[in-house]
Order: sequence, then C-alpha cells, then structure tokens
Amino acid sequence: MSQSFFHRLLTTADSGGVLALRLPVGIIFAVHGAQKLFGWFGGYGLEGTGQFFGSIGLNPGYLMALLAGLAEFFGGLALIAGLLVRPAAAALAFAMLVAIFAAHWDKGFFAAAGGYEYALALGAAALSLLFTGAGRYSVDRALARQG
Repeated sequence: MSQSFFHRLLTTADSGGVLALRLPVGIIFAVHGAQKLFGWFGGYGLEGTGQFFGSIGLNPGYLMALLAGLAEFFGGLALIAGLLVRPAAAALAFAMLVAIFAAHWDKGFFAAAGGYEYALALGAAALSLLFTGAGRYSVDRALARQG
C-alpha cells in the first residue's frame, strides 16, 4: 500500500512544459522564503517578519514566519529540483491562501496597492503543479519510473 501511495505521489504529467512553470515559480518562492528566514535579498528575517505577521493577527508571529519561510524556501527548492513537487505545491498553495486573506485581501486586487494579485498568481501556479505533478524533466518522474 505504501509503495502505491508513493508511486501516485510521484506520478506526473508527461509534459516537458511543466519545467517552464516549475523553475521560475520555484525561484520566486525560494527567494521569498530566504527573505523571511535569513533576511537575504532585502528581507527582514525571522524577527522582522515575525513582528509583521503578529501585527496582522498571525500569532505567534515568529512561529508563523518560520513556517511560511520554511514552506516557501524548501518548497521553492523542491519545485526547482522537481522532487516531491505535489506536497511542496500543496504547502505553497496553502501559504498563498493564508497570505491572500491575512495580508492582502483588504487592500483590493492590484499588487501595486498591496493587493492579492501576486499571491493569487503564485497560488494558482502552485495549485496547477499540485494537479499536474513535476513533469517530464524531474526527479519525481525518474523515481516513479523506478518504482
């Protein structure tokens, strides 16, 4: 039973085009996660991000920042590598759903005004990868073929 579960988890669409979605979306998520976790790329790190999360009601802020940062950083790396893409995409889609309603919804649609446009696009991309899997050029596909 566990082998069939893992085989279904790794089975993926045969399209090579999924790579064109996985790579840029993975990079975007990994960079955003690095901002939250390490303060890289102009980010505020866990302390600053945790304070912001607490200010918008995501408490405890530090823990929520850690969870979001881990999901984005390691989820983004998973997308780039094409490894365990479905669980990574599920975590990322959930993170974007939280971001939409906790941080962006009250600012309207457009990203320029702080709205949910960008989080919606990233969430939709993650949801697409959840349904399709990693695609032809991925570690998931190679592992599924071995199983």
